[in-house]
Amino acid sequence: MTVESMVQAVYLVAAVLFVLSLAGLSKQETARRGVLLGMTGMGLALAATVALALDRSERPVGQTAGLILLVLVVGAAVGTWRARTVEMTQMPELIALLHSFVGAAAVLVGLGSYLSEPAGSGGAVHLVEVFLGVLIGAVTFTGSVVAFGKLSGRLRSSPLMLPGRNWLNLAAVVACGGLLWWFLAAGTAGLVPLLLMTVVALALGWHLVAAIGGGDMPVVVSMLNSYSGWAAAAAGFMLGNDLLIITGALVGSSGAILSYLMCRAMNRSFVSVILGGFGTGPGVAAAGGDAEQGTHRETTALEVADRLTAARSVIVVPGYGMAVAKAQYPVADLVARLTARGTVVRFGIHPVAGRLPGHMNVLLAEAKVPYDQVLGMDEINGDFGSTDVVLVIGANDTVNPAAQDDPASPIAGMPVLEVWQAREVVVFKRSMATGYAGVQNPLFFRENTAMLFGDAKDQVELIVQAL
Repeated sequence: MTVESMVQAVYLVAAVLFVLSLAGLSKQETARRGVLLGMTGMGLALAATVALALDRSERPVGQTAGLILLVLVVGAAVGTWRARTVEMTQMPELIALLHSFVGAAAVLVGLGSYLSEPAGSGGAVHLVEVFLGVLIGAVTFTGSVVAFGKLSGRLRSSPLMLPGRNWLNLAAVVACGGLLWWFLAAGTAGLVPLLLMTVVALALGWHLVAAIGGGDMPVVVSMLNSYSGWAAAAAGFMLGNDLLIITGALVGSSGAILSYLMCRAMNRSFVSVILGGFGTGPGVAAAGGDAEQGTHRETTALEVADRLTAARSVIVVPGYGMAVAKAQYPVADLVARLTARGTVVRFGIHPVAGRLPGHMNVLLAEAKVPYDQVLGMDEINGDFGSTDVVLVIGANDTVNPAAQDDPASPIAGMPVLEVWQAREVVVFKRSMATGYAGVQNPLFFRENTAMLFGDAKDQVELIVQAL
Protein backbone atom coordinates (compact mmCIF):
# COMPACT_ATOMS: atom_id res chain seq x y z
CA MET A 1 0.00 0.00 0.00
CA THR A 2 1.39 3.39 -1.00
CA VAL A 3 1.73 6.32 1.38
CA GLU A 4 -0.96 8.16 -0.61
CA SER A 5 -3.54 5.38 -0.17
CA MET A 6 -2.70 4.98 3.53
CA VAL A 7 -3.16 8.70 4.08
CA GLN A 8 -6.54 8.64 2.33
CA ALA A 9 -7.64 5.74 4.56
CA VAL A 10 -6.58 7.65 7.68
CA TYR A 11 -8.39 10.73 6.38
CA LEU A 12 -11.58 8.69 6.08
CA VAL A 13 -11.27 7.45 9.67
CA ALA A 14 -10.61 11.02 10.88
CA ALA A 15 -13.66 12.32 8.99
CA VAL A 16 -15.86 9.70 10.69
CA LEU A 17 -14.43 10.67 14.07
CA PHE A 18 -15.21 14.34 13.39
CA VAL A 19 -18.83 13.48 12.60
CA LEU A 20 -19.09 11.39 15.79
CA SER A 21 -17.48 14.25 17.70
CA LEU A 22 -20.18 16.68 16.57
CA ALA A 23 -22.85 14.14 17.53
CA GLY A 24 -21.30 13.80 20.99
CA LEU A 25 -21.14 17.55 21.50
CA SER A 26 -24.90 17.84 21.00
CA LYS A 27 -25.57 16.67 24.59
CA GLN A 28 -23.95 17.57 27.89
CA GLU A 29 -23.75 13.93 28.96
CA THR A 30 -21.73 12.94 25.88
CA ALA A 31 -19.77 16.18 25.38
CA ARG A 32 -16.56 14.83 26.95
CA ARG A 33 -16.63 11.82 24.65
CA GLY A 34 -17.26 14.12 21.69
CA VAL A 35 -14.22 16.23 22.55
CA LEU A 36 -12.01 13.12 22.89
CA LEU A 37 -13.20 11.78 19.53
CA GLY A 38 -12.48 15.13 17.89
CA MET A 39 -8.99 15.25 19.42
CA THR A 40 -8.28 11.72 18.21
CA GLY A 41 -9.48 12.57 14.71
CA MET A 42 -7.34 15.71 14.59
CA GLY A 43 -4.30 13.78 15.83
CA LEU A 44 -4.73 11.21 13.06
CA ALA A 45 -5.27 13.97 10.49
CA LEU A 46 -2.08 15.79 11.52
CA ALA A 47 -0.03 12.58 11.49
CA ALA A 48 -1.33 11.62 8.03
CA THR A 49 -0.71 15.11 6.66
CA VAL A 50 2.87 15.10 7.97
CA ALA A 51 3.48 11.68 6.39
CA LEU A 52 2.09 12.92 3.07
CA ALA A 53 4.23 16.07 3.21
CA LEU A 54 7.37 14.02 3.85
CA ASP A 55 6.51 11.67 0.98
CA ARG A 56 5.92 14.51 -1.49
CA SER A 57 8.75 16.79 -0.34
CA GLU A 58 11.41 17.69 -2.90
CA ARG A 59 13.81 18.67 -0.10
CA PRO A 60 15.82 16.15 1.94
CA VAL A 61 13.51 14.30 4.33
CA GLY A 62 15.47 15.43 7.38
CA GLN A 63 15.16 19.10 6.43
CA THR A 64 11.41 18.83 5.79
CA ALA A 65 10.87 16.89 9.02
CA GLY A 66 12.83 19.52 10.96
CA LEU A 67 10.73 22.37 9.58
CA ILE A 68 7.48 20.54 10.33
CA LEU A 69 8.64 19.67 13.85
CA LEU A 70 9.57 23.31 14.49
CA VAL A 71 6.11 24.49 13.44
CA LEU A 72 4.38 21.81 15.53
CA VAL A 73 6.44 22.63 18.63
CA VAL A 74 5.77 26.37 18.33
CA GLY A 75 2.03 25.82 17.74
CA ALA A 76 1.72 23.30 20.59
CA ALA A 77 3.60 25.57 22.98
CA VAL A 78 1.45 28.61 22.21
CA GLY A 79 -1.76 26.56 22.31
CA THR A 80 -0.88 24.93 25.64
CA TRP A 81 0.05 28.27 27.16
CA ARG A 82 -3.22 29.90 26.08
CA ALA A 83 -5.30 26.92 27.20
CA ARG A 84 -3.77 27.06 30.67
CA THR A 85 -3.97 30.83 31.12
CA VAL A 86 -7.25 31.82 29.47
CA GLU A 87 -10.17 32.56 31.79
CA MET A 88 -13.65 31.25 31.00
CA THR A 89 -14.78 34.86 30.64
CA GLN A 90 -12.15 35.30 27.92
CA MET A 91 -13.23 32.25 25.96
CA PRO A 92 -15.57 34.14 23.56
CA GLU A 93 -12.88 36.58 22.44
CA LEU A 94 -10.29 33.78 22.24
CA ILE A 95 -12.56 31.80 19.91
CA ALA A 96 -13.14 34.90 17.79
CA LEU A 97 -9.38 35.39 17.56
CA LEU A 98 -8.86 31.76 16.54
CA HIS A 99 -11.42 32.25 13.77
CA SER A 100 -9.25 35.08 12.45
CA PHE A 101 -6.32 32.63 12.17
CA VAL A 102 -8.40 30.37 9.92
CA GLY A 103 -9.36 33.33 7.73
CA ALA A 104 -5.75 34.53 7.47
CA ALA A 105 -4.62 31.00 6.59
CA ALA A 106 -7.20 30.80 3.78
CA VAL A 107 -5.99 34.13 2.36
CA LEU A 108 -2.34 33.05 2.45
CA VAL A 109 -3.11 29.62 0.97
CA GLY A 110 -5.07 31.26 -1.86
CA LEU A 111 -2.34 33.76 -2.67
CA GLY A 112 0.32 31.06 -2.45
CA SER A 113 -1.68 28.71 -4.66
CA TYR A 114 -2.04 31.38 -7.34
CA LEU A 115 1.58 32.55 -7.18
CA SER A 116 2.84 28.98 -7.54
CA GLU A 117 0.79 28.61 -10.74
CA PRO A 118 0.15 32.18 -11.97
CA ALA A 119 -1.30 31.08 -15.28
CA GLY A 120 -3.95 29.08 -13.51
CA SER A 121 -2.99 25.65 -14.89
CA GLY A 122 -5.96 24.20 -13.05
CA GLY A 123 -8.29 26.14 -15.32
CA ALA A 124 -11.13 28.53 -14.54
CA VAL A 125 -12.50 26.28 -11.79
CA HIS A 126 -9.25 26.46 -9.83
CA LEU A 127 -9.11 30.23 -10.30
CA VAL A 128 -12.64 30.57 -8.91
CA GLU A 129 -11.63 28.38 -5.95
CA VAL A 130 -8.66 30.67 -5.27
CA PHE A 131 -10.76 33.83 -5.59
CA LEU A 132 -13.59 32.61 -3.34
CA GLY A 133 -11.15 31.17 -0.81
CA VAL A 134 -9.34 34.48 -0.46
CA LEU A 135 -12.66 36.39 -0.36
CA ILE A 136 -14.17 34.27 2.41
CA GLY A 137 -10.89 34.17 4.32
CA ALA A 138 -10.44 37.94 4.21
CA VAL A 139 -13.99 38.62 5.41
CA THR A 140 -13.52 36.06 8.19
CA PHE A 141 -10.18 37.54 9.24
CA THR A 142 -11.17 41.17 9.77
CA GLY A 143 -14.66 40.28 10.99
CA SER A 144 -13.17 38.02 13.65
CA VAL A 145 -10.63 40.66 14.69
CA VAL A 146 -13.44 43.20 15.20
CA ALA A 147 -15.47 40.62 17.15
CA PHE A 148 -12.42 39.96 19.33
CA GLY A 149 -12.09 43.70 19.97
CA LYS A 150 -15.74 44.09 20.95
CA LEU A 151 -15.84 41.01 23.18
CA SER A 152 -12.60 41.92 24.95
CA GLY A 153 -13.66 45.54 25.49
CA ARG A 154 -10.96 46.95 23.22
CA LEU A 155 -13.67 48.27 20.89
CA ARG A 156 -17.06 49.75 21.77
CA SER A 157 -19.88 47.21 21.72
CA SER A 158 -22.33 49.69 20.15
CA PRO A 159 -22.92 49.27 16.39
CA LEU A 160 -21.08 51.47 13.91
CA MET A 161 -23.79 53.35 12.01
CA LEU A 162 -22.24 54.66 8.78
CA PRO A 163 -24.64 56.45 6.39
CA GLY A 164 -25.93 54.02 3.79
CA ARG A 165 -24.11 51.10 5.42
CA ASN A 166 -26.16 48.47 3.58
CA TRP A 167 -25.42 50.12 0.24
CA LEU A 168 -21.73 50.14 1.14
CA ASN A 169 -21.86 46.38 1.76
CA LEU A 170 -23.71 45.84 -1.52
CA ALA A 171 -21.18 47.98 -3.38
CA ALA A 172 -18.35 45.88 -1.95
CA VAL A 173 -20.02 42.65 -3.09
CA VAL A 174 -20.61 44.06 -6.59
CA ALA A 175 -17.00 45.25 -6.73
CA CYS A 176 -15.80 41.75 -5.83
CA GLY A 177 -17.96 40.35 -8.63
CA GLY A 178 -16.37 42.73 -11.12
CA LEU A 179 -12.89 41.87 -9.86
CA LEU A 180 -13.67 38.17 -10.30
CA TRP A 181 -14.41 38.78 -14.01
CA TRP A 182 -11.14 40.74 -14.34
CA PHE A 183 -9.25 38.00 -12.48
CA LEU A 184 -10.51 35.25 -14.79
CA ALA A 185 -9.75 37.28 -17.90
CA ALA A 186 -6.31 38.51 -16.78
CA GLY A 187 -4.43 35.22 -16.98
CA THR A 188 -0.87 35.71 -15.71
CA ALA A 189 -1.66 39.32 -14.71
CA GLY A 190 -4.42 38.33 -12.32
CA LEU A 191 -2.51 39.21 -9.17
CA VAL A 192 -3.65 42.84 -9.32
CA PRO A 193 -7.44 42.12 -9.22
CA LEU A 194 -6.81 39.38 -6.63
CA LEU A 195 -5.04 41.82 -4.31
CA LEU A 196 -7.66 44.53 -4.92
CA MET A 197 -10.41 42.05 -4.03
CA THR A 198 -8.50 41.11 -0.87
CA VAL A 199 -8.46 44.75 0.25
CA VAL A 200 -12.19 45.15 -0.48
CA ALA A 201 -13.01 41.89 1.34
CA LEU A 202 -10.96 42.93 4.37
CA ALA A 203 -12.91 46.20 4.54
CA LEU A 204 -16.21 44.35 4.07
CA GLY A 205 -15.49 41.94 6.92
CA TRP A 206 -14.52 44.80 9.21
CA HIS A 207 -17.67 46.80 8.43
CA LEU A 208 -20.06 43.83 8.66
CA VAL A 209 -19.12 43.07 12.26
CA ALA A 210 -18.51 46.67 13.32
CA ALA A 211 -22.15 47.41 12.40
CA ILE A 212 -23.43 44.70 14.77
CA GLY A 213 -24.27 45.65 18.36
CA GLY A 214 -23.18 43.90 21.53
CA GLY A 215 -26.51 42.16 22.10
CA ASP A 216 -26.01 40.12 18.94
CA MET A 217 -22.39 39.13 19.59
CA PRO A 218 -23.18 35.48 20.54
CA VAL A 219 -24.74 35.06 17.10
CA VAL A 220 -21.76 36.82 15.51
CA VAL A 221 -19.29 34.38 17.11
CA SER A 222 -21.37 31.47 15.77
CA MET A 223 -21.61 33.12 12.35
CA LEU A 224 -17.84 33.65 12.18
CA ASN A 225 -17.40 30.01 13.16
CA SER A 226 -19.40 29.14 10.06
CA TYR A 227 -17.34 31.53 7.92
CA SER A 228 -14.10 29.98 9.17
CA GLY A 229 -15.42 26.54 8.20
CA TRP A 230 -16.16 27.62 4.64
CA ALA A 231 -12.77 29.32 4.47
CA ALA A 232 -11.13 26.04 5.52
CA ALA A 233 -13.17 24.13 2.93
CA ALA A 234 -12.06 26.59 0.25
CA ALA A 235 -8.45 26.06 1.32
CA GLY A 236 -9.05 22.31 1.05
CA PHE A 237 -10.16 22.71 -2.57
CA MET A 238 -7.10 24.82 -3.37
CA LEU A 239 -4.75 22.28 -1.76
CA GLY A 240 -6.59 19.22 -3.04
CA ASN A 241 -7.04 17.98 0.55
CA ASP A 242 -10.26 15.96 0.90
CA LEU A 243 -10.22 15.90 4.70
CA LEU A 244 -9.86 19.67 4.91
CA ILE A 245 -12.87 20.01 2.60
CA ILE A 246 -14.93 17.65 4.76
CA THR A 247 -13.85 19.27 8.02
CA GLY A 248 -14.51 22.77 6.71
CA ALA A 249 -17.94 21.76 5.47
CA LEU A 250 -18.79 20.23 8.88
CA VAL A 251 -17.69 23.37 10.72
CA GLY A 252 -19.36 25.70 8.21
CA SER A 253 -22.70 23.90 8.17
CA SER A 254 -22.84 23.32 11.94
CA GLY A 255 -21.98 26.98 12.56
CA ALA A 256 -24.71 28.07 10.15
CA ILE A 257 -27.27 25.79 11.84
CA LEU A 258 -26.29 27.09 15.28
CA SER A 259 -26.56 30.68 14.06
CA TYR A 260 -30.05 29.96 12.74
CA LEU A 261 -31.14 28.33 16.01
CA MET A 262 -29.80 31.26 18.03
CA CYS A 263 -31.50 33.80 15.78
CA ARG A 264 -34.77 31.88 16.17
CA ALA A 265 -34.28 31.90 19.95
CA MET A 266 -33.88 35.69 19.77
CA ASN A 267 -36.83 36.07 17.36
CA ARG A 268 -34.53 37.72 14.84
CA SER A 269 -33.73 36.91 11.24
CA PHE A 270 -30.16 36.11 10.29
CA VAL A 271 -30.21 38.93 7.74
CA SER A 272 -31.23 41.47 10.41
CA VAL A 273 -28.28 40.43 12.55
CA ILE A 274 -25.85 40.80 9.65
CA LEU A 275 -27.18 44.21 8.61
CA GLY A 276 -27.22 45.70 12.10
CA GLY A 277 -27.52 44.80 15.77
CA PHE A 278 -29.51 45.71 18.81
CA GLY A 279 -29.81 49.43 19.23
CA THR A 280 -30.39 50.23 15.55
CA GLY A 281 -34.16 50.40 15.46
CA PRO A 282 -36.51 53.34 15.94
CA GLY A 283 -37.27 52.41 19.53
CA VAL A 284 -33.80 53.09 20.90
CA ALA A 285 -34.57 56.52 22.20
CA ALA A 286 -37.70 55.34 23.92
CA ALA A 287 -36.45 52.15 25.46
CA GLY A 288 -32.68 52.19 25.51
CA GLY A 289 -30.21 54.06 27.58
CA ASP A 290 -29.35 54.16 31.25
CA ALA A 291 -32.40 56.08 32.51
CA GLU A 292 -34.02 54.33 35.44
CA GLN A 293 -37.72 53.56 35.15
CA GLY A 294 -38.77 53.57 38.78
CA THR A 295 -37.48 52.91 42.28
CA HIS A 296 -35.57 49.75 43.01
CA ARG A 297 -35.52 47.86 46.31
CA GLU A 298 -32.27 46.63 47.83
CA THR A 299 -31.74 43.52 49.94
CA THR A 300 -28.91 41.79 51.83
CA ALA A 301 -27.33 38.34 51.73
CA LEU A 302 -28.89 37.49 55.11
CA GLU A 303 -32.38 38.39 53.87
CA VAL A 304 -31.85 36.30 50.71
CA ALA A 305 -30.76 33.37 52.89
CA ASP A 306 -34.01 33.71 54.87
CA ARG A 307 -36.04 33.66 51.62
CA LEU A 308 -34.19 30.57 50.38
CA THR A 309 -34.70 28.79 53.71
CA ALA A 310 -38.45 29.24 53.41
CA ALA A 311 -38.60 28.41 49.70
CA ARG A 312 -39.74 25.04 48.35
CA SER A 313 -38.67 25.71 44.76
CA VAL A 314 -35.81 27.86 43.45
CA ILE A 315 -34.59 28.64 39.93
CA VAL A 316 -31.14 30.11 39.28
CA VAL A 317 -30.73 32.15 36.07
CA PRO A 318 -27.03 32.77 35.35
CA GLY A 319 -25.53 35.29 32.94
CA TYR A 320 -22.20 36.71 31.88
CA GLY A 321 -21.88 38.50 35.23
CA MET A 322 -21.62 35.13 36.96
CA ALA A 323 -18.71 34.25 34.68
CA VAL A 324 -16.96 37.55 35.35
CA ALA A 325 -17.28 37.09 39.12
CA LYS A 326 -16.24 33.39 38.88
CA ALA A 327 -19.26 32.67 41.03
CA GLN A 328 -20.11 29.27 39.53
CA TYR A 329 -18.38 27.34 42.34
CA PRO A 330 -20.14 29.00 45.31
CA VAL A 331 -23.38 28.88 43.31
CA ALA A 332 -22.93 25.13 42.87
CA ASP A 333 -22.25 24.85 46.62
CA LEU A 334 -25.37 26.88 47.39
CA VAL A 335 -27.50 24.71 45.12
CA ALA A 336 -26.10 21.51 46.67
CA ARG A 337 -26.93 22.74 50.18
CA LEU A 338 -30.46 23.75 49.22
CA THR A 339 -31.02 20.43 47.46
CA ALA A 340 -29.84 18.56 50.56
CA ARG A 341 -32.49 20.46 52.56
CA GLY A 342 -35.19 19.18 50.21
CA THR A 343 -35.57 22.34 48.12
CA VAL A 344 -36.16 21.79 44.41
CA VAL A 345 -33.43 23.80 42.64
CA ARG A 346 -32.91 24.11 38.90
CA PHE A 347 -31.03 26.34 36.48
CA GLY A 348 -32.69 28.22 33.61
CA ILE A 349 -30.37 28.84 30.64
CA HIS A 350 -31.23 31.24 27.84
CA PRO A 351 -29.87 30.19 24.39
CA VAL A 352 -27.75 33.35 24.19
CA ALA A 353 -26.80 33.66 27.87
CA GLY A 354 -23.24 34.94 28.15
CA ARG A 355 -21.31 35.92 25.05
CA LEU A 356 -20.82 32.49 23.52
CA PRO A 357 -23.23 29.64 22.69
CA GLY A 358 -23.19 27.19 25.60
CA HIS A 359 -21.09 29.52 27.79
CA MET A 360 -23.23 29.04 30.91
CA ASN A 361 -23.53 25.28 30.40
CA VAL A 362 -19.73 24.95 30.34
CA LEU A 363 -19.35 27.05 33.50
CA LEU A 364 -21.89 24.94 35.39
CA ALA A 365 -20.36 21.69 34.16
CA GLU A 366 -16.97 23.00 35.33
CA ALA A 367 -18.49 23.48 38.80
CA LYS A 368 -19.89 19.90 38.75
CA VAL A 369 -23.56 20.92 38.66
CA PRO A 370 -25.67 17.82 37.79
CA TYR A 371 -26.86 17.90 34.18
CA ASP A 372 -30.46 17.13 35.12
CA GLN A 373 -30.67 20.41 37.05
CA VAL A 374 -29.73 22.50 33.99
CA LEU A 375 -32.71 23.27 31.73
CA GLY A 376 -33.12 25.38 28.62
CA MET A 377 -35.48 28.34 28.27
CA ASP A 378 -38.22 26.37 26.52
CA GLU A 379 -38.09 23.65 29.17
CA ILE A 380 -38.35 25.92 32.21
CA ASN A 381 -40.24 29.04 31.14
CA GLY A 382 -43.61 27.60 32.13
CA ASP A 383 -42.43 26.85 35.67
CA PHE A 384 -41.62 30.35 36.90
CA GLY A 385 -45.21 31.00 37.96
CA SER A 386 -45.03 28.17 40.51
CA THR A 387 -41.52 29.06 41.76
CA ASP A 388 -40.93 30.68 45.14
CA VAL A 389 -37.57 32.38 44.52
CA VAL A 390 -35.58 33.13 41.37
CA LEU A 391 -31.93 34.11 41.66
CA VAL A 392 -30.81 36.14 38.62
CA ILE A 393 -27.01 36.09 38.84
CA GLY A 394 -25.39 38.40 36.33
CA ALA A 395 -28.10 38.12 33.67
CA ASN A 396 -29.74 41.22 32.24
CA ASP A 397 -31.00 41.27 28.66
CA THR A 398 -32.21 37.65 28.73
CA VAL A 399 -34.66 38.38 31.60
CA ASN A 400 -35.94 41.73 30.37
CA PRO A 401 -39.78 41.95 30.35
CA ALA A 402 -39.58 44.88 27.91
CA ALA A 403 -39.08 42.26 25.19
CA GLN A 404 -42.74 41.33 25.69
CA ASP A 405 -44.27 44.51 27.08
CA ASP A 406 -42.68 47.33 25.07
CA PRO A 407 -43.06 47.23 21.27
CA ALA A 408 -40.69 50.21 21.02
CA SER A 409 -37.86 48.38 22.79
CA PRO A 410 -34.82 47.43 20.72
CA ILE A 411 -35.25 43.84 21.98
CA ALA A 412 -39.02 43.69 21.35
CA GLY A 413 -40.09 40.19 20.38
CA MET A 414 -36.99 38.47 21.71
CA PRO A 415 -37.96 35.38 23.78
CA VAL A 416 -36.78 35.84 27.36
CA LEU A 417 -36.85 33.92 30.62
CA GLU A 418 -40.06 35.07 32.37
CA VAL A 419 -38.52 35.31 35.84
CA TRP A 420 -40.94 38.04 36.94
CA GLN A 421 -43.72 35.42 37.11
CA ALA A 422 -42.14 33.98 40.27
CA ARG A 423 -43.24 34.97 43.76
CA GLU A 424 -39.88 36.65 44.51
CA VAL A 425 -36.93 37.62 42.32
CA VAL A 426 -33.45 38.48 43.58
CA VAL A 427 -31.12 40.12 41.05
CA PHE A 428 -27.35 40.00 41.69
CA LYS A 429 -25.65 43.02 40.11
CA ARG A 430 -22.73 45.33 40.74
CA SER A 431 -24.78 48.42 39.86
CA MET A 432 -27.93 49.57 38.08
CA ALA A 433 -26.09 49.86 34.76
CA THR A 434 -27.64 48.38 31.62
CA GLY A 435 -26.54 45.09 30.12
CA TYR A 436 -24.38 44.42 27.07
CA ALA A 437 -27.19 45.40 24.70
CA GLY A 438 -27.43 48.82 26.38
CA VAL A 439 -31.15 48.43 27.22
CA GLN A 440 -32.62 49.28 30.63
CA ASN A 441 -34.46 46.44 32.40
CA PRO A 442 -37.88 47.20 33.97
CA LEU A 443 -37.56 43.96 36.00
CA PHE A 444 -35.30 45.79 38.45
CA PHE A 445 -38.16 48.12 39.46
CA ARG A 446 -40.95 45.57 39.95
CA GLU A 447 -42.51 45.06 43.38
CA ASN A 448 -41.45 41.42 43.64
CA THR A 449 -37.81 42.16 42.70
CA ALA A 450 -35.00 42.88 45.14
CA MET A 451 -31.52 44.00 44.11
CA LEU A 452 -28.46 42.46 45.79
CA PHE A 453 -25.50 44.68 44.89
CA GLY A 454 -21.86 43.66 45.01
CA ASP A 455 -19.58 40.96 43.67
CA ALA A 456 -21.70 37.90 42.91
CA LYS A 457 -19.14 35.44 44.26
CA ASP A 458 -18.80 37.30 47.57
CA GLN A 459 -22.56 37.65 47.97
CA VAL A 460 -23.26 33.98 47.26
CA GLU A 461 -20.57 32.96 49.75
CA LEU A 462 -22.23 35.17 52.38
CA ILE A 463 -25.59 33.51 51.65
CA VAL A 464 -24.00 30.06 52.07
CA GLN A 465 -22.53 31.13 55.41
CA ALA A 466 -25.90 32.43 56.54
CA LEU A 467 -27.56 29.15 55.60
